[in-house]
Amino acid sequence: MRLVELGGADVEAGPGACGRSHRSPGRGAMAEVHVIGQIIGATGFSESSLFCKWGVHTGAAWKLLSGLREGQTQVDTPQIGDMAYWSHPIDLHFATKGLQGWPRLHLQVWSQDSFGRCQLAGYGFCHVPSSPGTHQLDCPTWRPLGSWREQLARAFVGGGPQLLHGDAIYSGADRYRLHTAAGGTVHLELGLLLRHFDRYGVEC
Repeated sequence: MRLVELGGADVEAGPGACGRSHRSPGRGAMAEVHVIGQIIGATGFSESSLFCKWGVHTGAAWKLLSGLREGQTQVDTPQIGDMAYWSHPIDLHFATKGLQGWPRLHLQVWSQDSFGRCQLAGYGFCHVPSSPGTHQLDCPTWRPLGSWREQLARAFVGGGPQLLHGDAIYSGADRYRLHTAAGGTVHLELGLLLRHFDRYGVEC
């Protein structure tokens, strides 16, 4: 950890992260974050014919200038043990007046059988990196198991338990009360461009 002098303010900075000062931004100043990348695909799932639903969540101070807050990939059916490829683009442009509520991606991986029925394969989430540049992310997933009857029904007729509230995906206190099973891993590539963060005394 080091201190960097930025415009007369002491800034605490760590490796690969943005330093923060206690200087207030100028009136009306808006910092901008541009996220460009893709959901590459997934590995480690026992199910076939996989697709991914995704969404981005931010704090109240963040405004989406362009792009979509949620989306869905196409279905890919890999060979056993191979990677499911989606190459699904993500292009988001945000404006914000604060660092609180930094964007995070929520992921749901689903599988589709030969009858077109869909069942949950895993939930996951990851924070969007806070440093500019290109980042490779691996997001592990999990799913709720439910009772033994629900597990048996899932094996024969599909379906299975799902979360009623999406907040449990990233809330540790709620998840620890659930009986869960590990899923596969979703692979992402995200590039970040940051603008006007110097108005907040942030060195990136």
